Amino acid sequence: MQVPSGNLFLSSLSGKDRDFLLARSTAVDMPLRAMLYEADLKPKYAYFVTSGIASVVAAVSEGGTAEVGVIGYEGVVGSLHLLGDAPVPTQCFMQVKGTALRIGLPALQEAFGSSEGIRGRILEFVQQQALSVSQIAGCNRLHGAEERLARWLLMVQDRIDSDVLDLTQEFLAVMLGAQRTTVTMVAGAMQESGLIEYRRGHVKIVNRQNLEDAACGCYPVLKRLHLNLYKTKRNGAETPSLSR
Repeated sequence: MQVPSGNLFLSSLSGKDRDFLLARSTAVDMPLRAMLYEADLKPKYAYFVTSGIASVVAAVSEGGTAEVGVIGYEGVVGSLHLLGDAPVPTQCFMQVKGTALRIGLPALQEAFGSSEGIRGRILEFVQQQALSVSQIAGCNRLHGAEERLARWLLMVQDRIDSDVLDLTQEFLAVMLGAQRTTVTMVAGAMQESGLIEYRRGHVKIVNRQNLEDAACGCYPVLKRLHLNLYKTKRNGAETPSLSR
């Protein structure tokens, strides 16, 4: 379903809470690679994503990076920074360009402290992200590159509702925590199997069902977390679902 603000978190709130946040938010374009927050630094803004994909990436001192989370139109980039003063070691940037409603982090902190409804929904989203990170960590350790790539492509498609994904080889390597040669090999094998069409910078999902069959068992777990977000009864009515 279409949600009033384009962001499911906002649409799950009461009208009063939503209007409070919307009055303090500004619509912004989110170009590819736009940095939303940097590691160990408290950002000036939080973002209610309305389209596109924000990628949460962890880096290690040896120079390697790997994606540990994705945030689409269901979420709030910057929500972790509301929970305390501990430095957040990940960074977050736009991997698929889109749009968002930007709000000053102090304004969102004020709302988080004063509104039980806003606080409850943010904590629900943070919990979903924490559970997803745990599952992805296990997936990155235990499953092969082709299974993980299939799982990730499905997760992205769930959030942007398109068969064509503009994804650079560089970022696919970050997502897999692998070398670009591995990306070329894995994507080539998936193309030969008729799952995707792959050209540099572009991936087209050709057969969704077979791609789901090729993905690891982590995808159904992550999809369930995604679908169940905010689906709790409130005043006798169910909050909006994630289907668009």
